[in-house]
Amino acid sequence: MAEGTFVTAVNCMDGRTQLPIIEYMTKRYGVDYVDMVTEPGPIKFLAENDEATVASIRRRIEISVNKHGSKVCAIIGHDDCGGNPVDRSTQEAQIHKALALVKSWGLGIDWIGLYIKDNATVEQVA
Repeated sequence: MAEGTFVTAVNCMDGRTQLPIIEYMTKRYGVDYVDMVTEPGPIKFLAENDEATVASIRRRIEISVNKHGSKVCAIIGHDDCGGNPVDRSTQEAQIHKALALVKSWGLGIDWIGLYIKDNATVEQVA
């Protein structure tokens, strides 16, 4: 097991989303590190159950859980996403679908859905 405490975030590759999530997750959960699993618009791939991308995301989450002891994973959408250019309500629906999928994996961790507004404010949506 790695030293320090970890949570996991499935986040967009967009650099604007990294620091707000790291700050939110470390403060909220009192952990040392956030393992970041990034893709362009990952909630779209999870919501649509895109086989190859989902397998890659799952493998990386399992490493975070099994090797770093992560007990929480956030699924994240954000304003002005280049990889998933849809409105907030569509993204929130995708987050809910994505959460249904990842919860079915039986990893024994807590899952949350987050949304980052264009001013870098992080809101829990699920």
